[in-house]
Amino acid sequence: MFIAKVIGKVVATQKAEKLVGSKLLVIKSINENQQFSEENALVAVDRVGAGMGDIVLVDWGDSLYEEAKLAADMAIVGIIDEIQMEGK
Repeated sequence: MFIAKVIGKVVATQKAEKLVGSKLLVIKSINENQQFSEENALVAVDRVGAGMGDIVLVDWGDSLYEEAKLAADMAIVGIIDEIQMEGK
């Protein structure tokens, strides 16, 4: 899992049958100080009702596909309210 910020949305009228009805969001990973990483933006299936600007918890990989039966390998699985770090 990793932490990311929602920076956009994807509108796709044609998509895999298992994605019909799913919201696709553009995300960019962030560090514990909420600074963007150098990585490219990614697209994830929203499973929790996230929106623009939300800090989210993202899961990816084969285990996600098997468990959620999604036609995607990346999904937003939580909306983060607060990040607490030791010593801060």
